[in-house]
Amino acid sequence: MFSKACEYGIKAAIFIAINSSESRRVSPKEISEEIDSPQAFTAKILQALVRNNIVKSVRGAHGGFEIDKDKIATTKLSQIVFAIDGDNIYKGCGLGLHTCDENHPCPVHDKFKVVRDELKDMLETTSLEQLALDIKSGVTFLKV
Repeated sequence: MFSKACEYGIKAAIFIAINSSESRRVSPKEISEEIDSPQAFTAKILQALVRNNIVKSVRGAHGGFEIDKDKIATTKLSQIVFAIDGDNIYKGCGLGLHTCDENHPCPVHDKFKVVRDELKDMLETTSLEQLALDIKSGVTFLKV
């Protein structure tokens, strides 16, 4: 459902949030290794997250990527998805047809609309803080 870049963007943001909550910046290399993504691809994804004010990039010897602690609680998954993939996930046909809409629906249009609406709700209500806390407590995991 998400592009590979978006999957990596979500994983990277969660990893950065976990470390930022412990006042630690992480390098692009650390992020790339943690999310199992090529370094060059990870760098492009991180640039998109920085451009959209989701993460901060700090240069220098003690630099790296971080998220302000107060932003961890307010940053929603929808912001990350939008930064990487735009709003395409909320549009388009479940079967990939170009002419599918309310007036000319495909066979799965109405069922897919329900799924898409639930996905939108989940993305707009789930914060990085929730996901980071679940990982820190061992309820969920980010890397196998």
